[in-house]
Formats: sequence, structure tokens, C-alpha cells
Amino acid sequence: MAIKVRKPGLSTSIQDLGRPGYFHLGIPEGGAMDRAALRVANMLVGNDEGAAGLEAVFMGPELEFQEDTWVAVTGATMPILLDGEPREGWTSFPVRKGQVLSFGFLKEGARIYIAIAGGIDTPAHLGSRSTYVIGALGGLDGRPLAADDILPLGKAGDAAARQVDQALLPAASQPVELRVLPGLYWHRITEASQERFFDEEWTVAPEADRMGYRFRGGSPMEFVPREQPFGAGSDPSNIVDGCYSYGSIQVPGGTEPIVLHRDAVSGGGYFTIGAVISADMDLIGQLQPNTRVRFVKVDMETALAARKERRARLQTIRDALAAT
Repeated sequence: MAIKVRKPGLSTSIQDLGRPGYFHLGIPEGGAMDRAALRVANMLVGNDEGAAGLEAVFMGPELEFQEDTWVAVTGATMPILLDGEPREGWTSFPVRKGQVLSFGFLKEGARIYIAIAGGIDTPAHLGSRSTYVIGALGGLDGRPLAADDILPLGKAGDAAARQVDQALLPAASQPVELRVLPGLYWHRITEASQERFFDEEWTVAPEADRMGYRFRGGSPMEFVPREQPFGAGSDPSNIVDGCYSYGSIQVPGGTEPIVLHRDAVSGGGYFTIGAVISADMDLIGQLQPNTRVRFVKVDMETALAARKERRARLQTIRDALAAT
């Protein structure tokens, strides 16, 4: 069983839940930017939640199916068309041999996730099929999809008609709120800058991709004076190289925060003021350029509670789909 790529879309890649365990070697975890959306798409078609699917950014692909199967599309709001006929998102639907799946113009969000019964069965690299373009790992030769690619599929499991209750999906605030734990280098900026970072409104910059999201619009940061240590360089935002966690917020030159995402490097010479909590990282993957954002200061207890709540919501969806 396979799928032929007629049109690849703007930037469509094979992604699963990533390859943890190699960050110390400079290889990021990678995987879907919106992990919950991929998990739910796989649930809908009866796959393991970590099965490989397609992540499409801003513009969907055009896919021709060579066998009968089941498909689900989750994530961003983008019209779904099967042979030109509309289909619902967050719903599994049958596809017949020879039919073509395509998409209209993006309406909301940034990334859609396409799961096919059986999952995409390309070779795994370091335990994952996720495409990591910079390292040329995973997917199809470590690159985004191209026209005429053939996507092999695995053996389908318990595929059937299923639908997610939209009430179970989280609703984003306006402006979007991203919760932040201040981190190791928080003390490097003045108290006034610390307050402004959370008080001011920011917008997503055009430089927003799988490596990181840049934000603009807030005030430049003021640094606490110090004698730069050997090896840190002259810019006060420079440090002697340090490690970056997933979600870290680096601020080169103290002007535009960058939230490091799935394919980001594991360390470098820019200071980091903290990290966006794990429960909000999926949300970042659905932000379009110019989206208004506020950063909200939280403590570890709040971050852990948010992670627990996110897991509970996924379990509720899992249980509801299993009941159908």
C-alpha cells in the first residue's frame, strides 16, 4: 500500500513523536510541532499514537491513494477535499484507491497533521521516522516531500469512522498566552526589563519555523552590568556556551526573544531568560506570523499542573474514541 505525492505543498514532511535520547550529541528530539494533533490524528485511524504521519505548514499537499484506506486530518483549520468534495477535520473518513486528497486555503492555525491507517512506513533513523532536514535524518532522505514521491504505508489496524468532540479541544486566548518559567540567566537582565517582558505584548515574527519562533514588538532588554567572562564575547547577551532545553527563550542582543522548538540546537553562546512550559509548546507550532502574544510568568507547580491537565485532556479524547 502506498500514496503518490502529486503536489508537496509549501513544506510538508514526515513526522512522528521524535527521537529522544540524542540531545547530548547535538541531535534534537524533533517530531511533530503539535504533538497532540498528531496523536489524535493517529487515534482516529486506529494507529499507534507515535506512528508517522504528515505535517504540512500553511499549505496542504495533494495526495493520490493507490489503495483503499482511512485518513484523518487534525491541527490547523484548512478545507479538506477528497476528489473535490469537502471532508471534516478531526474526523476519520474512508479513501478509495485512485482518489485524491487536497486542501484549500489556510483559515486558522499553521500546521495540519495527516494520519493514514497503518502509518507512513519509511525507514527509521535513530528510532524515529521524523524528518530532520538540517541533519538529513528520517523521512525521505531527510528532506521535505517532493512531487512524485511514493509514501509506503504500514499494516492498518482498527480503522473506523470516528470523530473528536470539539469541546475537548483547547481554545486559544487572544492575545495568545504563553506561560514561562524564568531560568538560569534571568538575573542577567534588570528588574525593569523583567517586568516589561511580561507586561508588554509581542507578535510572532516571519522567522518562525521548526527550529524556533522569533517574537517582536517589546522593548529591548537592559542588562545588569558585568565584566564579560573570557570566551563570552563583548555583547552582554553572550555567555560562555551553555545548554539549551526544549522551549528555551534566547534573546540575541537583548532585542527579539526566540523560543527554541523541535529542531533547535542543543547549546550555544546566547543567554536564555527561561523556557515556555511544555504544555504550551504545541500551541506555538500553530501560531502564524503577526499573531499577538503575551508571556505569562509561572512557577514550577503551575507548570506541572498544566502538564497534568494536558495529559488528562488527551486521555479523555483517547477514552472517548475508544468507546466508538
